[in-house]
Amino acid sequence: MARELRIPKALAGLPAPVRWLAPPVALTCAVVALLGSWSSTASDVEAPRPTGRAAEHCRALAAALPQELLGRPRQDLSPASPYVAAWGDAPRTVLRCGVERPEELNGEHAADWSPTVDDVTWWSQKLDDGGYRFVTTMRAAYVEVTVPKGAAQNPFDPAAALTPVVKANIPG
Repeated sequence: MARELRIPKALAGLPAPVRWLAPPVALTCAVVALLGSWSSTASDVEAPRPTGRAAEHCRALAAALPQELLGRPRQDLSPASPYVAAWGDAPRTVLRCGVERPEELNGEHAADWSPTVDDVTWWSQKLDDGGYRFVTTMRAAYVEVTVPKGAAQNPFDPAAALTPVVKANIPG
C-alpha cells in the first residue's frame, strides 16, 4: 500500500526546490537563534544599583577603566551598565562597582587573605568553580572583581592591575 505524500497548502504553491529547502533552512535559523541566546552576555551578570555618592564614584570609575586588561580587550555588555565592565571572552574578568558589602565579611571568611596594593585592600574569596572574587574594603563604594579559573595566569593580577584606577576614583 503506497502512502500518499501530503504537502501543506502553504507550501503547495511553491516550486519543488523551494519546498525541499524550506525545512533545512528553518532548522538552521532555529539553531542559530538558539545558539545566539546561549552566548555569554551581561544577562548572567547582575548590575548593581548604587545610590548617592557611591553611584557618583562608580560612574567616575567606569569612565576611567582601561580598554584592555592584561592583554584582554574590554567587552561591551548588553544591557549596558555604568556599574559593570568585562574584559576577555570565555572566561572573562568582570568588575562590578557599587555592590553590597559581602555578607561573608561578617563570618569566618572575614579573616581570608586580603592583600593590600597601593593602599587598596582586596578581600578575596575562592569560588566553587576554581575562580576568585576580590572585593575592595574600606572604600566609599565596594568594587568587586570576579576572575574565573583560567582568565589570568595569577588570579590576583586583574585586581592588582585595576588598583590604581580604583584608588583614583573610589576614595578610602
